Amino acid sequence: MDPMTQSAQISSSQGFADGQNSAAKESKMSVKDLIHWRDPKKSGLVFGVSMLLLLSLAAFSVISVASYLLLALLCVTITFRIYKSVVQAVQKSSDGHPFKTLIEKDVSIPPETFRKHVDSSLTYINRALKQMSRLFLVEDLVDSLKLAVVMWLLTYVGAVFNGITILILADILLFTIPPIYEKNKTQIDQYIDLARTQVNTTMAKLQEKLPGAVKRSKTE
Repeated sequence: MDPMTQSAQISSSQGFADGQNSAAKESKMSVKDLIHWRDPKKSGLVFGVSMLLLLSLAAFSVISVASYLLLALLCVTITFRIYKSVVQAVQKSSDGHPFKTLIEKDVSIPPETFRKHVDSSLTYINRALKQMSRLFLVEDLVDSLKLAVVMWLLTYVGAVFNGITILILADILLFTIPPIYEKNKTQIDQYIDLARTQVNTTMAKLQEKLPGAVKRSKTE
């Protein structure tokens, strides 16, 4: 292959990768900005829409909510299409279809993007499977006991709340805890360090007393 062609392909692939990395960084930053209320209007809109959707799912089935949303969207587009057609007929203009630019827009997913997300998802799935295997086959007795305690506590949570209620609470906490933590970071970090130290001390004592527990080295 011609060296010039090779260098051009390398440059284009590097540019594509840099573009994807920058887009990913911007996406992460935008989510962080949303939950920290950098722009109150955008954060309020996202929080309001997410809460409305979750409350709708709490009152109606998923099929009903999806059908109503799609029906509302379809009513808006059909109404706008008829309105523009009437305006064009009255004004005798030839503007064409009002959604022409959107119809001609390419909405297909590039294979590279699809493969990238599949590979990324596969990495997380394999990591989760390995962790589950380690916990359920009791590689470390203390970690397996921690999981058992968490599952036992979740049985009580499930008896009080259903899945939608937990998602609503999670949505509220997601948009309230970050700004509160940001304003009181120093005091909260002190309490977190104290709690972490106490938990680590208790776990270390428990691990020494439990027979068959795998003792971790200090370097881990």
